[in-house]
Amino acid sequence: MRPKERRDSGQSNFFKARLDQIVDLGHPLARLAATINWRFLEERFGAVYTDRPGQPPLPTRLMAGLSILKHTHDLSDEELCARWIENPYFQLFCGEEFFLFRHKLPFDRSSLTRWRQRMGEEKLVALIQESLSAATRTGAAKPSDFARVIVDTTVQPKAAAFPTDASSCTGRASFWCGWPRGTA
Repeated sequence: MRPKERRDSGQSNFFKARLDQIVDLGHPLARLAATINWRFLEERFGAVYTDRPGQPPLPTRLMAGLSILKHTHDLSDEELCARWIENPYFQLFCGEEFFLFRHKLPFDRSSLTRWRQRMGEEKLVALIQESLSAATRTGAAKPSDFARVIVDTTVQPKAAAFPTDASSCTGRASFWCGWPRGTA
């Protein structure tokens, strides 16, 4: 079953405030939300869903928006969910139409992991593709910026022995105590 996508109704609700009337639409997340082609992402990700019984899936814009926010702000799933609850710009970016003060998420945090596993690497490439396309449309990046990629490899593990290694400790104990090697 495909997710039921939220569409902007444009209607007012007497008991709920519209997010687009509360927040600054000049904020970078509000501008990015208006720039991204959400229909493209819904079409690409909708092919993954099947018509099996069970709980209906969460909207694609919510899940794709959370994934973009997670990687943009370098957040863990826990931090992302905490900030989504308190930040109306995160909610607007993910397709929420009305502002509702909440103490809990409207979805389970494990849904993020299951969504990423369901999408797989080839579908998440479409997410990166749309993000880069939005960056070029807004002028935040030029196509020439993507011509060369710089990879930082300074975090590669090194084959260095540390003083806490067992072989180093026994060798030093033998040297300082005058023991024959291998008896410590």
